[in-house]
Amino acid sequence: MGHSQAAKAESREKVLRIAARRIREEGMNRPGVADLMKEAGLTHGGFYKHFSSREDLMGQAAALALADGEGKMAESARRDPVAPRSGLIDAYLSARHRDAPGTGCALVTLGATAGRGDVALKEAYEQQVRKYLALIGEAAQGDDPGAAQADAMVTLSALVGAMLMSRAVADPEFSDEILATVAGRLKDADAHVLPAEV
Repeated sequence: MGHSQAAKAESREKVLRIAARRIREEGMNRPGVADLMKEAGLTHGGFYKHFSSREDLMGQAAALALADGEGKMAESARRDPVAPRSGLIDAYLSARHRDAPGTGCALVTLGATAGRGDVALKEAYEQQVRKYLALIGEAAQGDDPGAAQADAMVTLSALVGAMLMSRAVADPEFSDEILATVAGRLKDADAHVLPAEV
């Protein structure tokens, strides 16, 4: 690849990364092309050298944003080899994740958009949901694949829902309570805490 082609690929990647961060922070409708190009240090006129339209950029950036969290989830699951699912739950339902939507899980910020979006966005969202379910299922304890899949669906739904609510409420203490309560319940279920026999 020649220097100009390499520079073009680097500029394109930079715009994509910035757009992926911004749509996690602001949603798909907010970042304008001019703002994104300015933040990347590029001219607005150079946009069409990289993308056919704003929709093209947003679609690619959404797919990138969705895929970005996968490595973080896998790393969180590896932190505690004895209870990998607990490590994943603690990392996901942390104040750090809540307070950094620009680098956080895009399943939270893009869920409603994907629900109303085109087939390509729905497919990108679904692909990431399936990958996360597999990751959570692998971190689960037990031999029953059907139960592991069901538990993974409940866990992922609780993670995404709790993060969404914790970011949406005004009271910081209530936000913390949502994260802590859901994390505690998920880890209790993971430890197979059962009610005492009567």
